[in-house]
Amino acid sequence: MSYGDPDDPLGRPLGSGIRTPDDLGAGAAAADDGWTPVRLPDPTARSGEDVEDLSLRPRSLDDFAGQDHVRDQLRIAIDAARGRGEPLDHVLLAGPPGLGKTSLARILAEELEAPFVLTAGPSLERKADVAALLTALEPGSVFFVDELHRLPRALEETLYPAMEDRQLPVTIGQGPGARVVTLDLPAFTLVGATTRAGLLSRPLRDRFGLQHRLEPYLLDDLVAIVHRSARLLDLRVDEEGAALIALRARGTPRVANRLLRRVRDFVEVRAAGRVTAAAATEALDLLGVDSLGLDRLDREILRSICAMFAGGPVGLATLSAAVGEEADTIEDVYEPYLLQRGLLQRTPRGRVATPSAFEHLGLTPPTG
Repeated sequence: MSYGDPDDPLGRPLGSGIRTPDDLGAGAAAADDGWTPVRLPDPTARSGEDVEDLSLRPRSLDDFAGQDHVRDQLRIAIDAARGRGEPLDHVLLAGPPGLGKTSLARILAEELEAPFVLTAGPSLERKADVAALLTALEPGSVFFVDELHRLPRALEETLYPAMEDRQLPVTIGQGPGARVVTLDLPAFTLVGATTRAGLLSRPLRDRFGLQHRLEPYLLDDLVAIVHRSARLLDLRVDEEGAALIALRARGTPRVANRLLRRVRDFVEVRAAGRVTAAAATEALDLLGVDSLGLDRLDREILRSICAMFAGGPVGLATLSAAVGEEADTIEDVYEPYLLQRGLLQRTPRGRVATPSAFEHLGLTPPTG
């Protein structure tokens, strides 16, 4: 089992208020066959660039650029909960990857001055895994579950009484002698993040009192993010250079920061350490990121549809085989931006390339 996306590592060092399952101890969790200790993976290992990426994360709602409607509503909810001395209601954050769902979850813990416990849907395979985490929560904890849509349906049902009543029914023993014991849980806030909200069951969605969808960022917000990150990296970036990086960032802060780091490498070696529009263009062209922010696989997807399948329609499984990429990755990571840019259409019969896709690739659309 693994703890979430390797591009989304842990935040500050342990002891700073952010806690992981290893901090919680092995923990005694109730499984269907009785109490069994559960040892969950250690997600703390991280590279130097991972640590640097963490330093670029906003630490407060005031630092969080963009998503004004979400930020303002969360500020009101936080202030109201603190004023009443109550835990924040459970929060569901939906939207494409890289828009700041994990950052917002961490910020909620910061603003509430609460412990932060992180896990991911794919790493929770048994009821005992969920029970180990829930029973070890401290009062007021922010319990963050990334990729919530990948949580098995049977485990969703384990969360229902925990979210509604702060209780965890536990089956002890087997057969005729089995009995159910209900454990009381401390007050906590569950923050769920998902890129595919439609896959969540209705009962689970309805238990989130605060539901927000994050949208791709406006250019001005991305420019502000690039400038902020450049200051933290002690990197000189002029306005045109920041704008060019933002234009190719696919409306996504994570991509903007990744491109900025790669441009930094380039300018430190070839451009006297300053990010200008010319230097950024040369660096991003070298990386294969074009004027629309498309990378090699984006273009390969479009080129396959345009050239191999005469513009489509083509099914997702066939397209996956043609480009050598997992179907889920194409659907979740690449298609949303291609759809947003008007380069791709989804139809009942499959994917279809638009005239804009042919034009961008320099290809002639089929006639007739």
